[in-house]
Amino acid sequence: MKTLRYLILTASFTVLSACAQMGSSVLSQGKIAEDDHGAMMSHYQTLANEAKDRLTANKKILDDYEARPYYYGRRGLDLQSHATANIRAYEKEFRKNLELAEFHKRMAVKQVELKANNAEVHLEDEYISDKSVQFEKIKL
Repeated sequence: MKTLRYLILTASFTVLSACAQMGSSVLSQGKIAEDDHGAMMSHYQTLANEAKDRLTANKKILDDYEARPYYYGRRGLDLQSHATANIRAYEKEFRKNLELAEFHKRMAVKQVELKANNAEVHLEDEYISDKSVQFEKIKL
């Protein structure tokens, strides 16, 4: 009997581990460049929106459990506790993704400002180099 349980447990663990997604992050797969803060901002904003949707769905489920606990019997408290834990987890995920989206938004703004400043510097260098060429021609 113990051998049968062990074989079933081993087989189910093997199947579950084979089906698990390893490294499912978009960033780890290289689909978003590390310096593309605009794309990262939209990625984290999308994740935050998904977490918010799941959060509202779990809040609705929790309200249903609290409104009619007699529908669920003894398992109602377990289901209510599980929904509360899901709500905490999704709130944490939502806050984290919003913070990351805000961070990458600030980085994208700085990146655009830096590119604009570099373009101005290059334009000033070209303008100065043209004037120096004109002064040299006048001296000759």
